[in-house]
Amino acid sequence: MVNLTETLDRPGCALHYADLGGDGPALLLSHGAGADHHMFDHQAHHLTSRGHRVVVWDMRGHGVSRPNSSGFTAQGAVDDVLALIQQLELDRPILAGHSLGGNLSQNLVRRSPDDFRGLIVMDSTWNTGPLTRVERLLLSIAAPSLSLIPARSLPRIMARASAVTSGAQEDAVRAFSQMSKQEFIAVWRATTEFVAPDSSYTTPVPLCLIRGEKDSTGNIATAMPQWAEFEGVGEHVVPGAGHLVTQDAPHAVSAILESFLTSVKSGE
Repeated sequence: MVNLTETLDRPGCALHYADLGGDGPALLLSHGAGADHHMFDHQAHHLTSRGHRVVVWDMRGHGVSRPNSSGFTAQGAVDDVLALIQQLELDRPILAGHSLGGNLSQNLVRRSPDDFRGLIVMDSTWNTGPLTRVERLLLSIAAPSLSLIPARSLPRIMARASAVTSGAQEDAVRAFSQMSKQEFIAVWRATTEFVAPDSSYTTPVPLCLIRGEKDSTGNIATAMPQWAEFEGVGEHVVPGAGHLVTQDAPHAVSAILESFLTSVKSGE
């Protein structure tokens, strides 16, 4: 398991992170809502063993970046990532994010494309993609629906909805159990703020899209193929994996990431 050995003091929270070394452009991995950096354990070990520089962290209120007294907001998450990049003096890192981390990474690239070399999005909806009337409705009622689930049941329900393999489900229960129900709902509300349809926007950096074949959360299964077609890039659909694709199929995802990193480096 990867241990987070460093801290960055931020308003209301000390962010925990690890810079695992390696050469070349850094890959900054951002986890999903309710998860933590351990969802990338296999990918971090695999990539660093091949000389890539990898940075992992726990967002505020997640994992070991607790307690968090200032709440979780979309803008706060953006500011935290930018502060971490500044702290480590990362030169145009490649951003990779799962679910919430993917929404966050998309937002950062859209805000300041010249500051990043590439974007990897795993099992996350398309921030700027079109939304049907039904999708808009489901997005608006998601947080209220979560509030109806008993707090003691929420971690296991979310784990079963997110992962296919028993190991990934159990680790998801561990991660989700670290947050209160109120904290998780606040994070979910912040996640939806990153969704901002814009039919004129195209990703200005090399883009890699990864999705678990059995991911049935939100509109990801329909939005990501549309996104791939719109951008003219391939979509990596990982057989047999659910939403937590990095843990359901760790070897497959590690290989995809390594291939993308190599292509970005060779293209410079």
